[in-house]
Amino acid sequence: MFQQAVQILFNENLGNDYYRLGLQLTRAQYYGGVKPGQFVMLRIGNRPDPLLRRPFSIHRPIAGQSYPTGIEILYKVVGQGTRILADLQPGSQLNILGPLGSAFLLPSGVERVFIVAGGIGVAPLVFLADHLVQRGLDPRSCLVYLGGRSAADLLCADAFSRLQMPVQKTTDDGSSGDQCLVTHPVELEITQRKPDILYACGPLEMLKCVVGIAEKNNIPCQVSVESMMACGIGACLGCAVESRRSPDRFLHACMDGPVFDVTDIRIEALRI
Repeated sequence: MFQQAVQILFNENLGNDYYRLGLQLTRAQYYGGVKPGQFVMLRIGNRPDPLLRRPFSIHRPIAGQSYPTGIEILYKVVGQGTRILADLQPGSQLNILGPLGSAFLLPSGVERVFIVAGGIGVAPLVFLADHLVQRGLDPRSCLVYLGGRSAADLLCADAFSRLQMPVQKTTDDGSSGDQCLVTHPVELEITQRKPDILYACGPLEMLKCVVGIAEKNNIPCQVSVESMMACGIGACLGCAVESRRSPDRFLHACMDGPVFDVTDIRIEALRI
């Protein structure tokens, strides 16, 4: 973990309220071991509002010869902080704290993988897909399910396709792919052949459904939980998640997560 000033390399509008932000790291070696699922806390300007840092998943590293020279952030404009962020131009400086949190893990013996993404929840999953291929998994055995309200909310399909991972799209309004919940084709495919593991990130209700499918079919599952964080380092205790193993104990998304094995948390009790 390290705090540093960074320069914006690019801040591209991908359509509607979605942006891809590139940050050049001044102490890049501290990100040499960054893993998919980890995040950074980003301070947006030197102004009193917004006062607190904001958490953002690391979308993917910007590769250098020995270690990353930068990182990419995929984000959606949803409030005042991200509106300010969207207006920043290349050359502007930000301050980040990171890398933080837990990462997706690849258990031994895994060959068939399902990746389930809802909307902007796809942000850390492209990094995960890259990681799986680098670890030697056959990309054709890694099935990707992208869901969104409309076609405009389906992001990064090309990134998965370039890795030769099959992609299935669903939308609520039928503007792209099948008109259904993203979990519907997941359930259908599982009846044909189960994956060795499920990875997911997206809206809470989607995650709860994915976890239900995983438990029903006895499939290992890891989810990245989206949670409001004030500090990112476990000091404020504002991102508590109920432990499944110890009913009187709470885990915290910033330190114990944001990636959790679903056997460790009571996701059905989570409120965001």
